[in-house]
Amino acid sequence: MGGSRVQVNKAHKTRFASKSSRMAHRIPRTDKSRISKPDKNALKGARADRIQRRMMLRDQKRAILLKEKRAFSGISSSPRIIVLCGLSSSVNLEMMEKDLFALLSGEESGAISATVASQTYKLRTTVLLAPYGDLVSCMELAKVADLIAFVVSVNSLDDGCESSLIDTFGRQCLSVFRSIGLPSTTVLIRDLPPGMREKQDVKKIVISCLGSELPEDCRFYPADTKEELHKFIWLFKEQHLSSPHWRNHRPYLMSQEVDLEVDNNMPGKCTLLLSGYLRGRNLSVNQLVHVSGAGDFQFDKIDVLKDPVPLNDKKYCNSMDSDNSNYIKIVHTLKPDTSEQEPLVVENIPDPLSGEQTWPTEEDMAEVDTNNKRRKLQRRRLPPGTSGYQASWIVEDSDDDHSIGSVEESDGMALDEQKDSFLQESNHSDDEDAHNMGSFDEETEADTDMADDANLTREQIEAEIKKLKDASGIDEEFPDEVDTPVDIPAKKRFTKYRGLKSFRTSLWDPQESLPPEYARIFNFDKFTKTQNHVLAKALKVDQELPDGCVQIGSYVRLHIKDVPVDLASKLQHLSQNLPVIACGLFQHESKMSVLHFSIKRHESYDAPIKSKETFTFHVGFRQFIARPVFSSDNINSDKHKMERFLFPGRFSVASIYAPVCFPPMPLVMLKNQHEDAPAVAAVGSLRSVDPYRIILKKIILTGYPLRVSKKKATVRYMFHNPEDVRWFKPLELYSKCGRRGLIKDSVGTHGAMKCAFNGVIQQHDTVCMSLYKRAYPKWPEQLFPLR
Repeated sequence: MGGSRVQVNKAHKTRFASKSSRMAHRIPRTDKSRISKPDKNALKGARADRIQRRMMLRDQKRAILLKEKRAFSGISSSPRIIVLCGLSSSVNLEMMEKDLFALLSGEESGAISATVASQTYKLRTTVLLAPYGDLVSCMELAKVADLIAFVVSVNSLDDGCESSLIDTFGRQCLSVFRSIGLPSTTVLIRDLPPGMREKQDVKKIVISCLGSELPEDCRFYPADTKEELHKFIWLFKEQHLSSPHWRNHRPYLMSQEVDLEVDNNMPGKCTLLLSGYLRGRNLSVNQLVHVSGAGDFQFDKIDVLKDPVPLNDKKYCNSMDSDNSNYIKIVHTLKPDTSEQEPLVVENIPDPLSGEQTWPTEEDMAEVDTNNKRRKLQRRRLPPGTSGYQASWIVEDSDDDHSIGSVEESDGMALDEQKDSFLQESNHSDDEDAHNMGSFDEETEADTDMADDANLTREQIEAEIKKLKDASGIDEEFPDEVDTPVDIPAKKRFTKYRGLKSFRTSLWDPQESLPPEYARIFNFDKFTKTQNHVLAKALKVDQELPDGCVQIGSYVRLHIKDVPVDLASKLQHLSQNLPVIACGLFQHESKMSVLHFSIKRHESYDAPIKSKETFTFHVGFRQFIARPVFSSDNINSDKHKMERFLFPGRFSVASIYAPVCFPPMPLVMLKNQHEDAPAVAAVGSLRSVDPYRIILKKIILTGYPLRVSKKKATVRYMFHNPEDVRWFKPLELYSKCGRRGLIKDSVGTHGAMKCAFNGVIQQHDTVCMSLYKRAYPKWPEQLFPLR
């Protein structure tokens, strides 16, 4: 059946064919023999290298995890810290602490110690109580806690779930703990009913009430009987504890003993002795140390002591605070190397000759006065036929012919001649106008601090708070609007301000007219690169453990030198109620710079928060006093607008003068109230360290149309004399209804002016003019709280 009628099927489309089959007709037959699949043995080497590299990375990660596990849960590890925190005032924490110590030590009665080594559980534990009502103490204990055990009582469920198990102070503590970073958490439930079914039902109610307030991995344990506490401690021993990220990168010590040694060679100075277990990272004797609330210092030496509570010796299982000083034995002593020790540099020492300039002499000033008089006596060119009476009405102003499109490109408020002459006049009259200028600065600057006046009565404090609330409300309703003074010319009142054609694109030199405080701070060319270098160096020291380093988990005594005697006495007195915390500092962390924090107002604080007021900043383990300036965060611009108040419900940036810190670091901002405990004003985190971040304070001068003729209007009440109108003439105007325009001419003698706009102006509209000046934080008079 062959022939021409044989069946021919349609070939497959080329899109289903492989690339090699589609290109086969282009390859000569001589080259087809050379094309073949690669040898399988050639791939074995690369594949073996990849497998070997994966195995190496896996082994490294396993070694790091094993090292961390041995450091935190081995026999030589430091005792685990359990902080008992009550979420309401009805919880009896002392009874809970007594039950825990009785189970760990195996003694029903006796002195309650801070640290116990349990031979039954093969565990060393330090149990601390967070005092109810003292927010600062609770926060300091949460910074060093390995486990926060929230204790609740079922007896408070009679009044309802939401309002009884956790009260206002408990919610405030939880929010602050979340801000600084929560370690591992658990909930101990007390006073449960005896029946098994009733106990489970009540436990479910507690979980439903507190589940949304705590992390997802938080566990709930009954804690009434000895068997229930035994289960909790056994699971706690096997539990992998998590800690905040910022705490794992630096060494720290929670003091067990605080003492001082007076130095006879240096009167007023002493050596502070802090004894305790080293945690976090290995500590070098050459690095600086920060004592919380006291400041930064250098080490005189570090004594590595024999562990007073070893896990394998029963006779040392008693208190860490015992008077048996014979058991404290020095194993070895580390002294700093003067060539490698980090210097304690806080402020930069400016060179007085770096900004040297030649001041004008009396002859120069007399010559300037003579030139000014000659300029005033120069004859003006008058049109032919002009009389003297007519000449007195002719105003020499070269700016009258300017149109709307001829705005100065330099964003200035006046021509160069006018600006120079005004600067000379203002230099002569600085002393005369100082008092008047200061009175108006109080309206726009936030330099007042209510806490500085210790002699204020309660009525005066309430009046100041009411005044601040009124100012905050006005600033929120009419942001940045200020009134032009009547008795002082606007060009003198707003000398430091300038106009910007565009807030986003106009240029502003970040090193222009810096304040004197900038000579005392440090700047980093590439801060991120510096941070990576410092952290890599610290990690290398931690891994290699060179000479002069103390290993994590050791019981040490820190000799901190050059501490003022009164400060050491304060720390010794405070250590009776709260442990003193000391943490190691990285390189450059003692130097002053400008720090920027992303903050948000705390929901429990209802008083107004004003810029440049005094606050206490808790940044990780460190504490310092600062006077921040608040600003917005503009993503698409290098300039940021200053905010006079910190408004609720939105994030702002707080800029302060403070010692350098490497992000990420948490922030809790406290406000010291008059005769009250400090309140949490705001929370946030460290954003960057940059002295050249441009923060501009904006003010708006407003005027109102008197007569309107389509695109033209006569505006009044923005200025009060014709000289101010001519001085601010180059700046652009805008209205609240969206029109833009320029000043054309002055009208009359009371500051009215003719303006032209790019559209029809409404009679009810408001004409505005924006002015800007650079804003900086205030230098704190006292850097650390305890000094």
